[in-house]
Amino acid sequence: MKAAQWSEWPTVAIAELGDVITGRTPPSSRPECFGDRYPFITPSDMDGRKFMRMTERSLSEEGAGLLKSNRIPPGCVTVSCIGWQMGKTAVTAEVSCTNQQLNTIRPRADVSVDFLYYSLLLRRDKLLSLGASTGVRTPILNKTAFSQLRIPIPPLPVQRRIASILDAYDDLIENNLRRIKILEQMAQTIYREWFVEFRAPGVQLRKATAEEKKVTGKNVMPKGWEVKKLGDICRITMGQSPPSTAYNQVGKGLPFHQGATDFGDLFPTDRTYCTMTNRLAEEGDILLSVRAPVGRINVATNTKRIVIGRGVAALRFLTDEQALGLLQIKEKFKEEDMMGGGTIFKSVTKDDVHGIRLLCPDGASRRVFEDRASTMIVEIRTLTVKNGNLRGRRDLLLPKLVSGEIAA
Repeated sequence: MKAAQWSEWPTVAIAELGDVITGRTPPSSRPECFGDRYPFITPSDMDGRKFMRMTERSLSEEGAGLLKSNRIPPGCVTVSCIGWQMGKTAVTAEVSCTNQQLNTIRPRADVSVDFLYYSLLLRRDKLLSLGASTGVRTPILNKTAFSQLRIPIPPLPVQRRIASILDAYDDLIENNLRRIKILEQMAQTIYREWFVEFRAPGVQLRKATAEEKKVTGKNVMPKGWEVKKLGDICRITMGQSPPSTAYNQVGKGLPFHQGATDFGDLFPTDRTYCTMTNRLAEEGDILLSVRAPVGRINVATNTKRIVIGRGVAALRFLTDEQALGLLQIKEKFKEEDMMGGGTIFKSVTKDDVHGIRLLCPDGASRRVFEDRASTMIVEIRTLTVKNGNLRGRRDLLLPKLVSGEIAA
């Protein structure tokens, strides 16, 4: 196909490409609606992965039954349509439900779900501008306005050829994500074996004190180990957000990380930058979300410093065992929102973070574990960098293929 022919593709409204379904949230007064049966997709779950296989929350059969008319099958394209998260795009991997911030397209048989995904992925800025044009403080794109968005649609064989080229990159990304997941599970399993079950090599047990029992939940404690406050073993920097005029997405200043929105991969990708150097984190610092929700974990990867907003605390352990510290924090916050107060958004204060109590193993156990775990963490970072490069190459091709500038 010649590049000039793309202008001959018909421009079609989203409403003509399939059914548009807006999500709903079960009432908070019915906790039985939440369970582990059906993924419940929200914009925060959409972290750059093409397929929505894992979500923070899931619905029970009862919850999915309550939202029967809003339930969506696998192979649908779901798009966030409110606020700064406007335009995030993903594909459902199984029967799912979404909250009201997402509109989902169940495409017709003559529309490739993969092509539609890539086409909408390319139009995030367009969606943001449409949402901002509503004149309300928080950009919002309702079902009617979303359904009226028009996009060029080539014949189905061309759609499939374009999608197959881009899918090759996403398949490699998915494979790397699976490897990352395995490495994370291996590291956490060894951590739990050694430092939760107290089966580290050479451990000798003693009777635990009352405080140690409260922290570990066990009546025994390895000799030479003790419980300490996080503030005594870490350098802690609490974030503070600069004014909105300091932010940009073109790379000016230093990378900026605000909070839960930046938490997906263990080693996150920079998306926003800040020209005001306020509260800073350094490469290797553990980034802990302290607001909405509490307990998500990233590791700062930049060779230069990053600016952290008020949703983040940066932790640097005073010893050299940063991998152990990372796994300790992940274990401590394995259930998100386990601490914190607030009527709308849970949060923790500086005093809360400083007062977190952790079990501190003896130096020999820390060093041996660090040798094992740090290798896995380095491999996770390597795979994350590879995925960033793959996404970069895919995103360079994306507009040229979807517009017809490059023939598929």
